[in-house]
Parts: sequence; structure tokens; C-alpha cells
Amino acid sequence: MQHATRSKFPVQPLKINNQTLNWGERTYVMGILNATPDSFSGDGLYAPSPLTPLPQGEGDVLAQARAFVEFGADILDVGGESTRPGSAPVDADEELRRVIPVIEAISKEMPQTLISVDTYKASVAQAALDAGAHIVNDVWALRADVELASVVAAAGCPVILMHNRSNPASVEVREKLGNAYIGAEYGDLLEDVKAELLASVKIAHQAGVADEAIILDPGIGFGKTVAQNLELNNRLDEIRALGYPVLLGPSRKSFIGYTLDLPTDQRVEGTAASVAVGITRGADIIRVHDVKEMARIAKMTDALVRR
Repeated sequence: MQHATRSKFPVQPLKINNQTLNWGERTYVMGILNATPDSFSGDGLYAPSPLTPLPQGEGDVLAQARAFVEFGADILDVGGESTRPGSAPVDADEELRRVIPVIEAISKEMPQTLISVDTYKASVAQAALDAGAHIVNDVWALRADVELASVVAAAGCPVILMHNRSNPASVEVREKLGNAYIGAEYGDLLEDVKAELLASVKIAHQAGVADEAIILDPGIGFGKTVAQNLELNNRLDEIRALGYPVLLGPSRKSFIGYTLDLPTDQRVEGTAASVAVGITRGADIIRVHDVKEMARIAKMTDALVRR
């Protein structure tokens, strides 16, 4: 298969929080901070007590954030609702209670660090931006809450649009390997994913979101089978060819577990392979749990392919 090179599809740099992300120069690393009790990867941080202004384990959250930045994270992604297959939804009040103190604390201690909020709710996104977040990371690509596009446009902030065909009725549960989607159906995987991402781009444009503020995520693990995830990872250049920076989020996901027959805490090598191939195919941001290891993988892969 012929794979496109990233240089054929340059995109405009993104200026944010007195920083400039020059797409194509290197891979940017996003570290995952789960302010949830039920993260699939087992690293969830429990929700705050109503009696305390900051989350229980706040020191642990900040320690993890500090470590991520020290290890090479460019962005910290704070989420208060698990998106693992089969997870229960969280209302906006609870999500706010989980994420806002974390965002405020990170923003205060590390003001130069870019913070994204992993939410599809307009009210949560607005509060997070007010609290110090810089980017909205929407796993439903502006299709779950019709107000979110307007919030993003008014804030002038970047938005990550992730492809998602999740269906709770199509989840397979295995004790060791976790949950995975088994019933996703596509006429043509890449063409369908591209078309649906571009439909979300249109929603963003209609709300007034600037083209250079849009980042695409093919949605590895969301409404896709193991084989489909592997194919999408390997053909990421076709998403990059749409002309937008691309985020890849394969970290510890079930397609790796099913491929290697390993639980979540033994998927570092599988994640590394996915990240390395993804970078060669045009990934601009990698969203990962294991920041130390994946930052090194990214730096080495960049040295090999960005010359």
C-alpha cells in the first residue's frame, strides 16, 4: 500500500496560550489525566468529596501532571467521564465537580502547560475554559450537544473532533481484556470515517470555528472492531490528507489487548508500536497514559521520519 508523506499536506500552525504548535516539525504528546473512578485503563482518579474544595488525591493528580510535563507532555487532557465501552454516563454537575478543581489547580501551578478538557457537554466545556483549559476534546465531534460548537467558536479555542460510532449494544466484555466493540458496520471504513469527520468540520465552520482551530481524531476504539482499529491506525495518512492536524489515541486500548492477549497494564509495547506507526502515517498528537515511554517513542520516530 502506498502511504502519503506528511509534507504533502501542510497545515497552518496553531497559536495558543503564548505557544505555537508547528504541525509537521515534531509529534506533540498529550498526557491523559482521568478524574474518574472507572477509567478502563485502571488509572482513574476518584471524584472529589463534597466536603473538600479539591479532589481526593489532589496531590496525586498534581504529582501526575508534574511528572507528565517533566516526561515530555505538551498537553494535559483532563476528563471526568469515562468513555470506555459500556461505561455509565455522568451528568454535567458531577463532571464539573470532578474536572474543574483539577483544571484550576494545574492552571495555577503550571500556567504555561496546555490543558484540554475531555467533554462533549457545552456547560462543562465553558466552565473548563473559564477555569483555565485551552482546548476542547469532544469524543462526539460536536454531535452530542448542539451548543458546544458555539462555545468553542465564542472562546476562539481549538477543538478536537473525534469520530465515534459507539453503540452500547455492541460491546463484548472479557474479564482480562476489558470491553471492545464488535458490531460496528461500515460500507467503506476510511471513506465513512472521513465523511463523518468532515460533517463535524462543517458543523464547526457553521458555528464560526476557525479552520486552523480544528484537529481531527479518527476515534481508535470507538465503534470499531479490532481489525478496523488496526486498519485505521495503519491508514492514518488518509485522515491527515484531509488537511487538518491529526490526534491518535491508541493508548492501552482493547484492540491492543485482543491482538496481544494482554490486560491493560501490559500494553505499553503494543501502544508503542501503534504510536510509532501512527507517527509515520502522519499523527501530529499522540494521546497516551504512559507519557515517559511514549514521549521517547515519539522523539525517536520523529528523528527517523521527520527529516
